[in-house]
Amino acid sequence: MLLVTADEMQDMDQKTIRSFGIPGLVLMESAGRGAVDALLSKINTKDIKNIAVMAGRGNNGGDGFVMARYLMEKGFKVTAFLLASKEAVKGDARVNMQFFETLCGHSSFSSLVEIKNEGELKTNKTRILHHDLFIDAILGTGLNAELKGVVKDAVELMNKSGKPVFSVDIPSGLNADTGKPLGSAVKAFATAAFAFAKAGHILYPGNIHTGELSIIDIGIPKFIADEKKIQLRLVEKQDIAAFFPPREFDSHKGSFGHVLVIAGSTGKTGAAAFCADAAMRCGTGLVTLGIPESLNPVMESLVLEPMTHPLPEKETGFLSETCLKDILGLLKGKQALALGPGLGTREGTKKLVQELIEQSPVPLVLDADAVNCIAENPGILKKKTQPAILTPHPGEMARLCNLTTRDIWEDRIGIARKFASEFEVILVLKGAQTVIALPDGKAFINPTGNPGMASGGMGDVLTGMTAGFLAQGFSPENASLAGVYIHGLCADILSKKMGNFGFLAKDMINAIPKTIFQHIL
Repeated sequence: MLLVTADEMQDMDQKTIRSFGIPGLVLMESAGRGAVDALLSKINTKDIKNIAVMAGRGNNGGDGFVMARYLMEKGFKVTAFLLASKEAVKGDARVNMQFFETLCGHSSFSSLVEIKNEGELKTNKTRILHHDLFIDAILGTGLNAELKGVVKDAVELMNKSGKPVFSVDIPSGLNADTGKPLGSAVKAFATAAFAFAKAGHILYPGNIHTGELSIIDIGIPKFIADEKKIQLRLVEKQDIAAFFPPREFDSHKGSFGHVLVIAGSTGKTGAAAFCADAAMRCGTGLVTLGIPESLNPVMESLVLEPMTHPLPEKETGFLSETCLKDILGLLKGKQALALGPGLGTREGTKKLVQELIEQSPVPLVLDADAVNCIAENPGILKKKTQPAILTPHPGEMARLCNLTTRDIWEDRIGIARKFASEFEVILVLKGAQTVIALPDGKAFINPTGNPGMASGGMGDVLTGMTAGFLAQGFSPENASLAGVYIHGLCADILSKKMGNFGFLAKDMINAIPKTIFQHIL
């Protein structure tokens, strides 16, 4: 699913009107009619008789007036509360306001009420709250300043009313690009977005304010959207399903790739085991786990299906550049390298990671300590000869970019895109709604996952899955998308069974095959 910015949407609207010749009134009519259909599909009309349309003076209000007109025709009692003077309404919105007002002249149950300030809102409070449902048609996607005055008070009145609120295009007060409330924002049970979803509908906390999202086709020609070359997308199930080829009847373990995992150190053997087991569980034919030789007896009892390979140590329990030659030998015949879980960040380990980035003959997945090992020198990524996928959490990303974790959260998509482009890597920035950024500027938002994933080992599982999909022949882009989406989907399925706390990394690993088989293929 494409996700657009406010500027992209405005530009496509204008091109449709000016270049293609579809009048703005036609677009507004299509938007309002489609929004009514979406609303009626989500409510029990036996419980809803009186509807209040809270309208602004711009085009969002015009969409609301179209909805009010159609709802009147369907037998609802509709009152439109205009949060401005009638004289302030211009253009297509004014035309539709006048259409609605004319229709009200033929009805004793519907009316248009001007509310020009906070005092008039307070005077009409009882009348407003008498309605069964609110349509929020106050502000659209162009908002870039905090709410104030009568608009802010109206938004807060709806939120405190206890009545359902249906938003037109985007909840009023929400930034369409970031999903952040600008001072205050409507909390809708559902939203009808016009033409395309906006990033703010999907990004937290915008997704909470948006509620159930419907996309309304308003008639923007496909070629206009194609010309914009929209760079942001939401990952969807059908995208992931297309990555999986059917398995031939005569397949064998050599048919589905071989992953080398380099991971683990004293005290962190679990991370290595989770990564290796996850690679097996996602369908990889073979997995070899390279670990410090002193830890091999422990690892052999932790993993059964993956093979272990003890590597020489300079310091007991930790890997360093002294085992580089052995690892390069192990990489012969492999299709992917997973590097980092539980590896540690000693100086020798940093040297090893940097050498492997430069010399690996296969695509790499760099996670956890591998990311930390290059934090002081991310430029090493420019020396790689194979595709690289980095999977940092916000703290690790902050170290990579010499920023604070808060900086990362403030602009996750922008920072991920910039890093991916500068270093020509795929950047998987983990967290609620993981962001996947590609070197060409495209970025994806992942919709799966829940707070139950906030426990140790989850990132190691993702690393193993991503490397496993790489080994099976997925492109680096597809391996990243499949790994992130299915990883979160496993958590969503577990959450339904166990609640969204208390499930462990090993539960996630065990859920992978069934999740792929029942929910993807």
